[in-house]
Amino acid sequence: MKHAGPDALDQLESVLEEIRRLGGLKEKKRGAFYCGSNGFLHFHEDPAGFFADLKTGGDCVRFPINTKTQTRTFLRRAAAALNSAKSAGTSG
Repeated sequence: MKHAGPDALDQLESVLEEIRRLGGLKEKKRGAFYCGSNGFLHFHEDPAGFFADLKTGGDCVRFPINTKTQTRTFLRRAAAALNSAKSAGTSG
């Protein structure tokens, strides 16, 4: 599964905008978000669709983001993971 390229990221722009609104993340390159100095979130494209790899605690969890329901679930989990990282005073 390859990292999402420019065309895929164009299709995911509304998701990227939501992630940017969360605050507290640095987008070092388009679609690759960091919390502090650690990778927090990036995207993949595959014939099966789009996926987001989100760092939750010490683990990376892959979320499908191909339907509105999947995207809403992912965005809720991303916000929760970010809040957890911020309250722990760590970057992941």
